[in-house]
Amino acid sequence: MKCIIIDDEPLAIKVVESYCNALGSLTVVKTFTNALEALDFLNNNRVDLVFSDIEMPQISGIDFIKSIENNRPFFIFTTAYPQYALEGFDLNATDYLVKPIPFPRFIKAINRVKELLNLNQNKIGANLSSAGYEKQIDDDFIFIKSEYENLKLNVSEILFIQGLKDYLKIVLVNTKPVLTLMNFKQILHKLPNKQFLRVHRSYVVNVNKISSIQKNKIILNNERIPIGEVYKSEVYNRFKIK
Repeated sequence: MKCIIIDDEPLAIKVVESYCNALGSLTVVKTFTNALEALDFLNNNRVDLVFSDIEMPQISGIDFIKSIENNRPFFIFTTAYPQYALEGFDLNATDYLVKPIPFPRFIKAINRVKELLNLNQNKIGANLSSAGYEKQIDDDFIFIKSEYENLKLNVSEILFIQGLKDYLKIVLVNTKPVLTLMNFKQILHKLPNKQFLRVHRSYVVNVNKISSIQKNKIILNNERIPIGEVYKSEVYNRFKIK
């Protein structure tokens, strides 16, 4: 399961991250000390689970979960204040862990998430089966709506995708770019995870097209793509760069 951790205390983040690493079934893709940055990340990236503190500056964990309307991941609140538990469960949080969090209690919360995740996947599989669909297979192409038509794009021909306010510009090999009225979360849902990587608030790149990586830049097909500070650790970890 992919997860993120939100807490304004770095030590608290390290504890939850160490628990996740110990289990092995959880991948921490990002950690945040600022809930607003986490909200921006979730608007453009898919994760299965969010660990969130409640009392934080700028926006509380309660308000944070309320602000997510579509495709809400599973939530586990981590806090030193048990009085928020009822409100947390009213928001359909999967569990509520009170600091300091015992490891056995953490495992129990994760098992609960796994059960719910499997239940949801079984429901989706049953719905697809009843509709006459086979299990989805990754294709080497996607369809993108541009202006008044749905264009077929070969995934291997996509160099990178740039965010332009309400539009995305899909830059292709040996042909003109395509503009589409989508956001990064929508386009990433269509693309194979292993081949495309978010490297900046405004850029997703095809990792197969990368020719070199500089300190704060990715070079592909003579294009220089910036690496955002929020995404740098993920990029470096992906390619095992120290």
